[in-house]
Amino acid sequence: MSDDQIKLRTGDDGMGDGPARALVLQPDIKQQRRSRGPAPAAALVDDDPDAIRGMRARLDEGMALTTALGLEVAEGVVVSVARARPATLFGSGKVDEIKAQLEAAPVDLVVINRPLTPIQQRNLEKAWNVKVIDRIWLILEIFADRARTREGRLQVELARLGYQRSRLVRSWTHLERQRGGRGFLAGPGESQIETDRRIIDDKVAKLKLQLIEVVRTRELHRKNRREVPYPVVALVGYTNAGKSTLFNRVTGAAVVAKDMLFATLDPTMRALELPSGRRIILSDTVGFVSELPTGLIAAFRATLEEVKEAALIIHVRDIADPDTAAQRRDVLQVLGELGLGHRLPHDVLEFRNKLDLLDGDARDQVLNEAARADDAVAGSSMTGEGLDGLLRAIDARLAVGDELADFDVPHSDGQALAWLYAHGEVAARADDEAAAHVSVRLKPQDISRFQARWPHLSAPDSDT
Repeated sequence: MSDDQIKLRTGDDGMGDGPARALVLQPDIKQQRRSRGPAPAAALVDDDPDAIRGMRARLDEGMALTTALGLEVAEGVVVSVARARPATLFGSGKVDEIKAQLEAAPVDLVVINRPLTPIQQRNLEKAWNVKVIDRIWLILEIFADRARTREGRLQVELARLGYQRSRLVRSWTHLERQRGGRGFLAGPGESQIETDRRIIDDKVAKLKLQLIEVVRTRELHRKNRREVPYPVVALVGYTNAGKSTLFNRVTGAAVVAKDMLFATLDPTMRALELPSGRRIILSDTVGFVSELPTGLIAAFRATLEEVKEAALIIHVRDIADPDTAAQRRDVLQVLGELGLGHRLPHDVLEFRNKLDLLDGDARDQVLNEAARADDAVAGSSMTGEGLDGLLRAIDARLAVGDELADFDVPHSDGQALAWLYAHGEVAARADDEAAAHVSVRLKPQDISRFQARWPHLSAPDSDT
């Protein structure tokens, strides 16, 4: 299968070089919001997010995702649906109503801001005579456009191929027409579909082998960092919450930071010195989003290993977004899916970002709530407000469990002294002609590492 038969905006999709115009539809399924029980599989609903996230906010995010892909949003509409229909999602009357709207104001494609089954997608395209994509394909295309590292590109391609394979009947109807088939009915193209399925399976197998090698290389790098070892502090958060802006502000890096969903996909790491002198590695990671495709979570599991191994997780929240509570829930849900549920909340520190966008009572409320909490700091990565407090909070969290140890380090052992400064917080130091006498707060495992590396130095007396 060639790239122009996979990618959204090329080839036979009817889209030229300019931005395609899209109609974005946000289904509001009444039955889903009334029922608290298990939802029918054909409806592909999530765990009742509508009870938390408003329909308008969900539509706004769907339009933002569409824009992030480089498409022009012609219009965004919330569509009320009594119940999800297995064949078309919408009822027949609503399908006809949208068809009339499309005939009156043609667009290049329709974006449904929720997952669709292959049957639903195929039937809606047939009814409306326009390309239809769902939320999953939209996110996959954004990731495909933005991934820059080899590992990121491989992971996205795996997820895209898995999605594409389930929709081969829909995707290859042009072959059926070329060979005499009619519409979406099974015809002479059926054998071609089987061939294409084998092609995809072969590509998936090759990609997995390549990914194994890339992941092995990443693990070697991670092993080298463990031997340093500076603690890793990982930034996570909903997409566009301001993680990259925060990362740039505190590290002086130049990571792409735009007011756009999924501006950052590939992890970036920089060394950072905290107020105590302790050095850490700060990691900027991909943003999360509601209804993140399961296949994509699995595909990026290796990339997000940095989060799993982090000594501390900083959850960056856009506190000025009206949807911030639902976004927080989505981030914690993804962290749980990554196997980090047992670390919540004691290994997570919230940075309530974008305080500069609030004023008056709203700003005061955020500041007061953060001041009362022992796991939150409020501020702005754009203006720098609150960042000193954030770094002190990180310092304090990483110091939990430290022991105060005393070492007599000869001046000739400059490397050992530098190691202590890099891995702990030097509380006191006195120098004489022979040695530096230091009291340093270290993790118990770091005390053991130091003694193993410099066994000739005096053993410390420690107080918890």
